[in-house]
Amino acid sequence: MEFTERELDRIIEMAWEDRTPFEAITYQFHISEQEVIELMRREMKPSSFRMWRERVQGRSTKHAKLRASEMNTFKSNRQRQISNNKISKRTNK
Repeated sequence: MEFTERELDRIIEMAWEDRTPFEAITYQFHISEQEVIELMRREMKPSSFRMWRERVQGRSTKHAKLRASEMNTFKSNRQRQISNNKISKRTNK
């Protein structure tokens, strides 16, 4: 499957986030967990891929079936609205 540069960036961003499950990526981009792993391997430096793979392998927050029942959304309740793939900046008052 071919993705635009913007879509690739978003898939990588979602895969890198600890709280975003692979199922959210599948839902939004119609690719399997294995395809995400292959994409990450292809798009990242080998050392970065190994570090990412070690971190997400078996992580309960990356797999909806392993998540706690109170985590039923794809987005953290602390995450602000996302526009143009950038999280809105917090203002310090």
